[in-house]
Amino acid sequence: MRVVVYSTRAYDEEFLARANADGRHELVFLEARLDATTAGAAAGAQAVCGFVNDRLDGAVLARLRDLGVGLVVLRCAGFNHVDLEAAARLGIAVGRVPAYSPHAIAEHTAALVLSLNRKIHRAYARVRDGNFALEGLLGFDLYGRTVGVVGTGAIGACFCRIMRGFGCQVLATDPQPSPACEALGVRYVPLAELLGASDIVSLHCPLTPQTHHLIGREALAAMKAGAMLVNTSRGAVLDTRAVIEALKRGHLGSLALDVYEEEADLFFRDLSSEVIRDDVFARLLTFPNVLVTAHQAFFTSEALAAIAATTIANLDAFAERGAPLHPVSVERLA
Repeated sequence: MRVVVYSTRAYDEEFLARANADGRHELVFLEARLDATTAGAAAGAQAVCGFVNDRLDGAVLARLRDLGVGLVVLRCAGFNHVDLEAAARLGIAVGRVPAYSPHAIAEHTAALVLSLNRKIHRAYARVRDGNFALEGLLGFDLYGRTVGVVGTGAIGACFCRIMRGFGCQVLATDPQPSPACEALGVRYVPLAELLGASDIVSLHCPLTPQTHHLIGREALAAMKAGAMLVNTSRGAVLDTRAVIEALKRGHLGSLALDVYEEEADLFFRDLSSEVIRDDVFARLLTFPNVLVTAHQAFFTSEALAAIAATTIANLDAFAERGAPLHPVSVERLA
């Protein structure tokens, strides 16, 4: 099956080629992001493979259908960027990678917490400049602190285990509490109670209409003064402008992000010689108590291998029986 792989970097090509070592699928790798201007490159393909910032709205899907594409496979778990109703109407199947390495993202989240708390990013820059002073680098013990986890799926549950290992008290909120988390001593509470009691709040929920800007002005005002907020889920779970206001007021103590709601024009690209035109993002970078990584929480060799293997398995299943191994559709979500 001919597959056009969009938003490709060298590591994507390496791991996908390895998973497709026998060449049973013809993989065509493109650096370009999938949108209305690049969809034409899928001519002659039976499937396209996209990533988190590819555009798969109704217009793009209709164009793909006209070109003969019958399958969209996503190299990610999230599918909020896909118009599933349009896909169903057009007869295009959609497959995803429901899980790859929850440890990768949970461990990166813990790294962000530790780095932001102990100012590792600032200390690293200071020492390289010959500044060995400790003023401004004061942190706090994680032991005994309260950590609030919003969403306890595979990643959130893994993060709960890590935080319990540090000796933290862990609160969680999720429509479907995890018995495994409860067995760890995690206590489930309403979101408002979690926000008011937590020294650190970590977001691990999917982006849905219900969670869009879940953490906005009201939620931020409900947070404990001086608390740390960490987001490694999806950018639009946070209202970035409201977060900036909370940082300016001093109510929000610190912020760590691996995702950003307008990241599509920034992340996974080298813009070091260009002017950042996103004024909201540029404002975030001016705060000394903000730490941003560029959507790299998933980026481990184990995760990339699992993503590639599942992507190829989705292609195999579609070629054999007309449906991906891990489908996602409006009917399935209903």
